[in-house]
Amino acid sequence: MTSTLKDPQMPQIDLSRLSLEQKASLLSGQDFWSTHPLEEIGLPSVVLTDGPHGVRRQVGEFDHMGIYESLPSTCFPPAVAVGSSWDPAVAAHIGAAVGREARALGVPVVLGPGVNIKRSPLCGRNFEYYSEDPLLSGHLGAAHVRGQQEQGVGASLKHFAVNNQETDRMRVSADVDERALREIYLPAFEHIVTEARPATVMAAYNKVNGVHAAQNRWLLTEVLRDEWGFTGAVVSDWGAVHDPVTAVRAGLDLEMPGPSPENARRIVDAVRSGELDESVVDMSVRRALGLADLAVEQSAGFDVDAHHRLARGLAAECAVLLRNEGGVLPLAAGQRIAVVGEFALTPRYQAGGSSHLRPTRLDNALDAIRELAAERGSPVEFAPGFPLDGSGDVESLREAAVAVARSSDVAVVFAGLPESEESEGFDRGNLHLPAVQIELIRMVAAAAARTVVVLSNGGIVTLEGWHDEVDAVLEGFLLGQAGGGAIADLLFGEANPSGRLAETIPVRLEDNPSFVNFPGEQGHVRYGEGVMVGYRWYGTTRTPVRYPFGHGLSYTSFAVGDLTVQATRDDSAHASVTVTNTGTRAGKHVVQVYVATDAGPVRRPTRELRAFTKIHLEPGESRTVTFDLGRRAFAYYDVQHARWAVAPGDYLLQIGENAATVTAEACVSLTGDAVAQELTLESTFGEWVAHPVIGSTLLQELTAALPDEQGSRLNDRPELLQAVQDVPMRRIVGLVDGDVLDETLERLMARTRCAG
Repeated sequence: MTSTLKDPQMPQIDLSRLSLEQKASLLSGQDFWSTHPLEEIGLPSVVLTDGPHGVRRQVGEFDHMGIYESLPSTCFPPAVAVGSSWDPAVAAHIGAAVGREARALGVPVVLGPGVNIKRSPLCGRNFEYYSEDPLLSGHLGAAHVRGQQEQGVGASLKHFAVNNQETDRMRVSADVDERALREIYLPAFEHIVTEARPATVMAAYNKVNGVHAAQNRWLLTEVLRDEWGFTGAVVSDWGAVHDPVTAVRAGLDLEMPGPSPENARRIVDAVRSGELDESVVDMSVRRALGLADLAVEQSAGFDVDAHHRLARGLAAECAVLLRNEGGVLPLAAGQRIAVVGEFALTPRYQAGGSSHLRPTRLDNALDAIRELAAERGSPVEFAPGFPLDGSGDVESLREAAVAVARSSDVAVVFAGLPESEESEGFDRGNLHLPAVQIELIRMVAAAAARTVVVLSNGGIVTLEGWHDEVDAVLEGFLLGQAGGGAIADLLFGEANPSGRLAETIPVRLEDNPSFVNFPGEQGHVRYGEGVMVGYRWYGTTRTPVRYPFGHGLSYTSFAVGDLTVQATRDDSAHASVTVTNTGTRAGKHVVQVYVATDAGPVRRPTRELRAFTKIHLEPGESRTVTFDLGRRAFAYYDVQHARWAVAPGDYLLQIGENAATVTAEACVSLTGDAVAQELTLESTFGEWVAHPVIGSTLLQELTAALPDEQGSRLNDRPELLQAVQDVPMRRIVGLVDGDVLDETLERLMARTRCAG
């Protein structure tokens, strides 16, 4: 399914009517947020502005760090929350609402969504990204793009590519091998480009293997356009262009912000000197002009109240119930409730930087809790417990909070990270909550009969040091302007938690696979973990975690059974599974399908997410869900042949409660790809032995070709064979007297050439 927004067309404007200087000027912005108009050819200016969970439309002073004020718009749940919804419908609703508001605010292009992988939990911009998994990120991002572009507003898929940290973000080189690029860092972009067809793609600040992303021809042309078929415009991140001539040659179409007369002059000079072909400039100009198709008529406005209600409902889909000992949640009628923590009154609902919005209104959880508690005859007392700015008498605030908790039936502690600790522009230094909040949680838990902790944070926080002392933990992440009401709905059971973690919560920061390399040094960050990112690492190394990827509890229960799997082609399969709501409440369950295999010549993670769906079931209801798993669900990226490959062998399809807990599994055997490696004398002895065509008879052939004494050693000394596994065959031949092996090896190599 693709977006209904028409691809930006390359206008059939006679570019000969434009001077080279005019064409060069069109390759950068008119100002901070808009493109150059050309009245003589009827070309309007197009406004691009920040998103992605709302429209940050500035009309006065401009900036890209959320410093200056913007027009009011609905702040929907940011990507960190949407990722935990595991629900493309949630992402699509947000995209559509953002599109409606953009039309009302006169914005044809909203920048987003961001689909960079959460390589490290310390990345300061993780709140703006969905997940540590590319499949989940890609499906949510595609839904957002479709929803937004169905309203006639273009999306800008960002940040392409490998933009996984804020430290030195405008210069650092992300040094990553191609298999990791293809399997982890590019697939979300690929899925969205090929399935949702975004109007623009934004080139990132960083370098990729030593080349700036905005000037990287391999990324912008060979992969994005030639392989994936992207036809829209490539836009730079704001200030990401270092060499405009190299950028245009690489495939960049629009440098932002503008104006940039110096860079336009450099492009003109490069054309006139023969360094840059004018046809390359013309192609970029046509793609940039295609954005004019998005300059549709501004709408009359949007329904502020309806969008706020939508934001509340969507936020409830995103929170993750991590722990619920003894069924303390949902809160029962008539309980005396202590609400503790300044975040209950002063909500933390978004993060800093370019996505920071001016909300149309702002709910707080305390008011919503009081409203719902009154309906149930539950008295509520509140104590702030700690200051947000570090001022005031911390000890007195804590003592008052403990006193309130002691006189309650249940204490609900609101904790989290202040906005000053996570934002675009810098990375976090650790995973801890502020010490004053940790102490408050522990003291409240010691005093209260039951304790619930509600968390508000853009990146994951460690739960160590207090987790086992509380009864329940509700991870809200950042839920947008209506998050306070959504939290109350979840606490009282007006909504049933259905979120699942889109990233692992480790026991220690040091357990994260990127720990020793993040954020790099001397201008480089080495992605030494390869494809073992997030749960792929924790599962493969059997490293204990506090909560695994995909974890989340509900107020009801579900059972999974009747898993069936069958191959549909040599490289694909069909699976079905039945899910039953075995509890007493209606609820939603996320069916997570993982694939596990050791087939093939590369190291594979223990399991990888390959499909998912979220379904709603009434109590006692059962439903059978089906999945068609295509070639990519079983493939690895073969760097030797620069292609995706499905190895022949057995594949386990596993239904996971989460990435660490398998509830059902079935095996399917796939024929896979029949292409065999062509052997040469530079191939190792081990590669010769393992070759599917000649490997089984290799020793017999060698024994027959060698003199008796040497041939017998092959059979009598297996340790010799083991010792030469990694020795090129040419070296082994050199140890044998004369040319006795030449004819045999030439014949065997010819057989592998025919097989390939």
